[in-house]
Amino acid sequence: MNAIPHDRLEQLQQIQSGLMQGEQIIAVYDAVGVGTGFLGLTDRRVIVQDKSFVGKKVAITSIPYSKITSVSVVSNKSFAGSFFSSGAIAINVGTHVYEMDFRGEQKAHHVHSVILHYISR
Repeated sequence: MNAIPHDRLEQLQQIQSGLMQGEQIIAVYDAVGVGTGFLGLTDRRVIVQDKSFVGKKVAITSIPYSKITSVSVVSNKSFAGSFFSSGAIAINVGTHVYEMDFRGEQKAHHVHSVILHYISR
C-alpha cells in the first residue's frame, strides 16, 4: 500500500473511518488558524473538519467535487517580496467559501491541483 501524504495520524484515521465503499484517500493535511481542523482529499470528495461551531462542536463536512465551483490559491507576499511559509486555499461551494491555511505552500498547491483535476473533468 502506498503511503498517503498526511500531517497527523489521527486525522488520517478519522478520514479512513468514514470512507464509502471503494473510495480512496489522496491526502490529509492539517490546517492552521482559528476554527480549522484539517482537510482530506479523496477520489470522490473534499472532507473538511471545521472547529468553528459554538460550544466546542466540530463539523465534518463532505463536499462532492461536482458541487465545487472554483478553487483559489491565496498567497501572502511579505513586503520583501518573498512568500510566507504557509499557503492558503479557498474552495467555493455555492455561496459558501471554505478557506484553509496549510503549513507550507507545497501542501496548498497539492490541494489546489487535486481539486482542479476533479472539478475540470
